[in-house]
Amino acid sequence: MCLIAWAVGMSSRWPLVIAANRDEYWARPTLPMAPWTTRSGQRITSGRDGQTGGTWMGMTPAGRIAFLTNVREAGGLDPLWRSRGELVTRWLEGLDSSAEDLVRALQSGARGGREFGGFNLVLGDVATGEWHWVSNRLDGARVPPELWPSRRLAPGVYGVSNAALNTPWPKTVQLTATLADALTCSDTSAQLEAALWSALASRVRCTPHQLPNTGVPQATELALSSVCVDFPEMAYGTRSSTVLIASAPQGQVNRSTPWAVSVEEHTHAAGATSTVQRLATTWQGI
Repeated sequence: MCLIAWAVGMSSRWPLVIAANRDEYWARPTLPMAPWTTRSGQRITSGRDGQTGGTWMGMTPAGRIAFLTNVREAGGLDPLWRSRGELVTRWLEGLDSSAEDLVRALQSGARGGREFGGFNLVLGDVATGEWHWVSNRLDGARVPPELWPSRRLAPGVYGVSNAALNTPWPKTVQLTATLADALTCSDTSAQLEAALWSALASRVRCTPHQLPNTGVPQATELALSSVCVDFPEMAYGTRSSTVLIASAPQGQVNRSTPWAVSVEEHTHAAGATSTVQRLATTWQGI
């Protein structure tokens, strides 16, 4: 996942909204969003990487949710790194009672989280109201585990791409602003969805002076600067787009009121029509 905007607790009608694009090489095998069962028996709904089995965004019937992005950094991938998608699955399997427990387990492990490439990881639990962000990079650089940026997230509108949380890259600002405006201005879920799908499809690139400097060539920075990435020179681009909307009946957000959750994912392939997966479920909100 390479660009995500989400709103938590900012609307009594829609207590959770997520809009996300995942960018990847076209040739990398990918399974679309679908329910599946882990070895431990946990039911998860997510897309999956067909090469490593990891996932970039997923949720459970009980309302645990997680998503991640990579941190952009110069240089190739270390072949010894484990799949960052394992972190999403770990949270969804319930191996840690809280986000803080998961972070501490990573930091105190044998390799102190160094077995993973740079990541932003967002963990949520609708049943407890807990939301947390953690990264193993600080200003794009590797740092010891005790220096990892990590914090609980209060109600708000957030955005993350391939840098730290709320880093004001133009595409992150654009998608986050669209989400905030749509929450305020939409009269119906259909209007909210339409605004988010339009934003996720934007291929408008930055001007050169707006580009971040992450250590990759400027031509690459430019190609990756749009919300929806199309980079044919590298056979790379946005592979899937996802919108999740949790609705609270009559705008009542409390423990006794279940949320109606709708998720729609569009899976893209080079030169082919996008396929669509839809899921509807309920979560017990807080």
